[in-house]
Order: sequence, then C-alpha cells, then structure tokens
Amino acid sequence: MFFQQLASGLAVGSIYALIAIGYTMVYGILFFVNFAHGDVYMFGTYCAFFIFTAFLGIDAAGEITIMKFIVGLIPAMAACAVIGVLLERLVYRPIRKGSRLSAMISALGASLFLCNGAMYLFGSQTRPMPKLFAGQFLTIGNTIISYIQITIFVLSLILMLVLHLFIKRTKLGKAIRAVSDDQRAAVLMGINMDYAISATFAIGSALAGAAGILVGIYYGAVYPTMGAVAGLKAFTAAILGGIGSIPGAMFGGIVLGLIESLGGAYISFGYRDAIAFCVLIIVLWLMPTGILRKGRS
Repeated sequence: MFFQQLASGLAVGSIYALIAIGYTMVYGILFFVNFAHGDVYMFGTYCAFFIFTAFLGIDAAGEITIMKFIVGLIPAMAACAVIGVLLERLVYRPIRKGSRLSAMISALGASLFLCNGAMYLFGSQTRPMPKLFAGQFLTIGNTIISYIQITIFVLSLILMLVLHLFIKRTKLGKAIRAVSDDQRAAVLMGINMDYAISATFAIGSALAGAAGILVGIYYGAVYPTMGAVAGLKAFTAAILGGIGSIPGAMFGGIVLGLIESLGGAYISFGYRDAIAFCVLIIVLWLMPTGILRKGRS
C-alpha cells in the first residue's frame, strides 16, 4: 500500500510542481500571484485535445501513441506560452507600477475571462481525453505502477531539469535571475526588463500547459473549470516550498502530492485536500517563508 501510494503521489506531485513553477517565477519578478495561471493550464489541455482529435487522430479504443503525444505536446505548450505573453502585455504590464491590489484584481479578472471564454468556445461539458499506455503496468513486488504514471514523472523531471539548465546557463536565464534579484540594477546593466518578464510568463505558461496535458490524459477528462482546483493546489505547493524559489516550487509540489496520496490512503480519501492544507498551515506557522527560503533561483 505504501509504495503504491508513493508512486501515485510522485506522479501527481510532479504535475503540481510544473504548475507551481509558473506561480513562483512570476512572483519572484513582479511580487504578485498570477491567479489566471490555472486557466492557462486548462487551455493547454484543450489545445492538446483538439490537436489529438482533429489533426493527429485517435484509434478505435480512444488511445494515442507516444509519438502522437509528443507531437501534440509541443504546439500545445507553445500556444500556452503565447497566452501567457498576451496576459502579461495586455493585462499586467499596463498596471505594473500600480498597487499589488490592482494586480491581484486584474489577475482574478483575467482568470474569470479565460474560464468563461473556454465555456463559451468549448461548452461546459466534460470531454474525454485520449488515453496513453492504457492498461499497461509495471509490477515491482506487490506494487503496480502504470506506464502513464512513469511517463508523467519522467517528463516532468526532464522539463524541470531543462528549466534549471536554462535559468543557470543561458543569457536569458541569467537576465531573468538578475531582474528577479534587483530590477533597477538589472536595467542599469542594460537588461531588457520587459523582455525578461515576458519570457518568464512564456516559460511558466508553457510548463503549465504541459501539466494540463498530463493531467487530462491521466484522468481522461478536460473541462473549463479544471484549472481552478489545480491552480489552488499548485499555489499551495509554491507557498509550501517557498514562493519565489524555483527549487522550492519543485520540492513543494512533490511534497504536496505525497501528502495528498498518503493522507488519502491512510486517513480518508475524502479528507485528502483538508490534510494537505492542514500541513501547509503547520509549515507556515513554523516556517513563514516556506520549507525552502527564497534565494537565487
């Protein structure tokens, strides 16, 4: 039972980590929470859904191959990156010098606009997502791990590793870090702050889109309000790990996924959300800045 729940927790936690990275990157630069981030995640799932069904095709059993999954993943992530950049330029940039309250209200408004826009465009009904590796499992002792769980964990790990290398090794990544540390000094050093902020939104939104696709395939469904709960969970993960810290977002997502899975198995499945938030309250009571304090990310 323990290892079974551990596998499930790692898969779900990896998804939370991907979404939480977007929250923490935006907060690290602009010091406000992008509440529309969960809805970008939802649009990523819809983009992949239409790419799979309208262009790539699914078989009679409602399944897709791993090659079709990869081919559909890339343009869906790119579409989410574009949505993230548009949000930054049209919604957040005009009020960047305003109060944090203005930014928060704008973010909530953008979230409602995207959610209701999805309902208008796609309908409010739940659509079935294509399956990947349906019925395929890896058995280790008494533990049964599905191939889709392995795919989620491995792909999330690869994306987070690529992000880490990008932030640490590339010129744009260093510019993002510089703007996060000190905007005024970064501008004086010749860094294009607007470009760095737009890149931050693009990267975070693309990762959220990837997470949305993985969730849609994992649970087999896509619907307009799916971003609300996932966004709240990812925001919780970002706070848990230390919002503003990319390693903290990764760590917080994994921890939250494990807490949910183990708490649901050993206490009550119906209380798994309450268990996760109780742990968050305890952690913030003991460590107000989260488990990993914000540093250079």
